[in-house]
Amino acid sequence: MTTTAAPHVPHGSGAEAPMPGGSATSAPQPVPSMGGVTGFAGIRRVPAPVNEPVRGYAPGSPERAALQARLASMAAERVEIPLVIGGEHVTTGDVAQATNPCAHREVLADWHRARPEDVQRAVAAARDAHRDWANWAWEDRAAVFLRAAELLATTWRDTINAATMLGQSKTAHQAEIDSACELIDFFRFNCHFAQELYEEQPLSTPAMWNQMDYRPLEGFVYAVTPFNFTAIAGNLPASAALMGNTVVWKPASSAMPSAWQVMRLLEAAGLPPGVINFVPGDPKPISDALLAHPDLGGVHFTGSTGVFNSMWETIGRNMGRYRSYPRIVGETGGKDFILAHPSADPQALAVGMVRGAFEYQGQKCSAASRAYVPKSMWPDVRDRVVAMMRELQQGDVRDFRNFVGAVIDERSFTKISGYLDDARQNATIVQGGGADRATGWFVEPTLVETADPAYRLMCEEIFGPVLTVYAYDDAKWEETLGTIDRTSTYALTGAVFANDRRAVKQAMVALRHAAGNFYVNDKPTGAVVGQQPFGGARGSGTNDKAGSKLNLVRWVSPRAVKETFVPPTDWTYPFLGADR
Repeated sequence: MTTTAAPHVPHGSGAEAPMPGGSATSAPQPVPSMGGVTGFAGIRRVPAPVNEPVRGYAPGSPERAALQARLASMAAERVEIPLVIGGEHVTTGDVAQATNPCAHREVLADWHRARPEDVQRAVAAARDAHRDWANWAWEDRAAVFLRAAELLATTWRDTINAATMLGQSKTAHQAEIDSACELIDFFRFNCHFAQELYEEQPLSTPAMWNQMDYRPLEGFVYAVTPFNFTAIAGNLPASAALMGNTVVWKPASSAMPSAWQVMRLLEAAGLPPGVINFVPGDPKPISDALLAHPDLGGVHFTGSTGVFNSMWETIGRNMGRYRSYPRIVGETGGKDFILAHPSADPQALAVGMVRGAFEYQGQKCSAASRAYVPKSMWPDVRDRVVAMMRELQQGDVRDFRNFVGAVIDERSFTKISGYLDDARQNATIVQGGGADRATGWFVEPTLVETADPAYRLMCEEIFGPVLTVYAYDDAKWEETLGTIDRTSTYALTGAVFANDRRAVKQAMVALRHAAGNFYVNDKPTGAVVGQQPFGGARGSGTNDKAGSKLNLVRWVSPRAVKETFVPPTDWTYPFLGADR
């Protein structure tokens, strides 16, 4: 094992302007502030958040040339990725490779796996950092993430986008809306939502001052992040840290290059050592150690329903160990639907199906995976969808003409291929169905038609570019609403296409609990921070709405403080007097 100091910017570093009446080297004098070690007089507000504009990367544009150059330079590198524990870069010698899904023989990075002693060191580092970080003024914590947002919007944008494209097979557009814009939005809007939360204070009277102290959790937060969204990988540890918590972060092994760049970004923004500890490795021993630790304060998770259920069960068995009840926040699977009413616009529906199902190879937890189309419309809609699918180009995402890349790894390729084999035997493949693993993990966008609304491809999560359609009798609109609600254990996203407002209303009521994010005349993907807070219920998670104040509430433990200005000095009450 070797360790090297990680670069970071200490809190309060940098040249200070001279104070009036002081020497040129004197610093501003801090004054005590509730909720922080030090603060400066005055009420501070974060900049008003705005959603980061999406760059187009059109041919001939400067941003396209810059991104292509960064892709070429990063593809030529082979990065070594250490653990980061208490600000130290730790190499363990137990090394795995991160490869390019579009060219799986191309090694992008060698990353070190955490050992049991490293996990325990990470907890200790989080505990040590908590003593200071938890008592920073919230504005000072926010400053770190606001700076990270601005760095990502400018000098770091191409690096993190390129890492996401190479390591996770995202097109330039999919990387831009994820690893740049959405992560910037998370950092900016979370600071705004934190400000709103801290400003929520109870009523007081002239005789007393009532205050709400939004304490961080008593213990560390375990953040487990997925491969499919770099923004989620950054937000899960960062949102908890913003509220004063310290974090042990286990990134997905299949998204290591981008996760590493996000960690480096946070270091560059001035995140103090130990606030977020970067601990990649085998998920089972890491989770076993952390979920059994008495200092576990919470879990922030995005991943499969099965893994989340297992973690919840483990926490339940360990309840007697913990100092306090851990907060459990999870966003898990989905079997997301598109429903068309006979009044729907067939072209809008077809575009929603193609974009909703096949962007990023269907590897979004919100991706459309099942669709219900009236029989009267289906031939027309089918032909429109097939025509668009035949125009989609698939290949290496470094070729900007490609709309579809590769699925993430061999395991995913094998799983999806099995579903395609089933569809050949038990349903009808209308378009696509091919899979080629020769150079990359390429699964062709596939449209399947079934006569059985309970067919397994209508019910089971596939997490690939496969959309299965059931054509229902036009007269069975209301019955179909019930079928959609009962078919899946998930309840993440869903969409209805209809020009009949009564039909829209019926769908919104009947499917109220079938989707945490519901779309009208739009694809069921593409939630924007600050506009559509994201999360679902049932088997899709705890619905704590990432990208909203609701999520931040989970990472604080409020304390009510009552200060009486003139306390009573007589124990008696008027009612105790005798009647005359």
